[in-house]
Amino acid sequence: MTATATAPRLAERPPGFLARLNPLAKVAAVVPAWIGLLVTRDAVVPLVLLLTAVVLLLVGARLSPRALVLLLLGLPAGVLLTAIGFGLWAEPGRSADATVLVAVGSYEFTVGALVVGLTTALRIAAILALALVGGLTTSGPDLARALTAQLRVPYRFAYTAVAAYRFVPLFASELAAIRRAMRVRGVAPGRGPVAAVRRASAMVVPLLASSIRHADRVALTMESRAFGAHPRRTERTPPQWRVRDTVFVVALWVLTAAVLVLR
Repeated sequence: MTATATAPRLAERPPGFLARLNPLAKVAAVVPAWIGLLVTRDAVVPLVLLLTAVVLLLVGARLSPRALVLLLLGLPAGVLLTAIGFGLWAEPGRSADATVLVAVGSYEFTVGALVVGLTTALRIAAILALALVGGLTTSGPDLARALTAQLRVPYRFAYTAVAAYRFVPLFASELAAIRRAMRVRGVAPGRGPVAAVRRASAMVVPLLASSIRHADRVALTMESRAFGAHPRRTERTPPQWRVRDTVFVVALWVLTAAVLVLR
């Protein structure tokens, strides 16, 4: 083996520990936190859970530079804008602190309204960040294999859902190709809503034909591999529930219970 062949492999970074966990462990670990976020009215609980999810993503996931920027800059900016938006809709009478921050005419934006909006924004951001713990580190086939192995979900449903999910990027590429072909042929040129409607209506038939053709290929592929012929499906590398999965789930459960009880 030459040095050029080994160089790419040596340059690859190992995946984070979240990618090595069972997909169901990452789901089970955040379910109590989701439930707690739905019933809590405190700002500290979602803040602690949000920071926990961010730390887990930074330490245990291989995030791209774009994902890092969105996580470290986009998430705080989104929380701030969402807090202001919900604060504007908060009822003035329910605000505990009536200190006025901004007054426009007869409207007064108080500290209490900002706290209400910030609490709601932190809850939404914490739920989203906890969902990203499993969403960014788990692939569709891995989740399907875990569902069939641990939860005994029929593989016909699990793998059919995975096949349907993979239609989305295919449709995106097909739509881009159709748009380029229409642009070359000069179909429905111009600007404005009328031209946009004409272009959209002209894409329906080619996109529908492409989707039917792809669905037919997928069906033939699944039938040629005897998909659904047997009640069970064998896996080359079946997913297993290990000790580290139990430790991860119990640790997040304990942290969630401690935060909820202490507040």
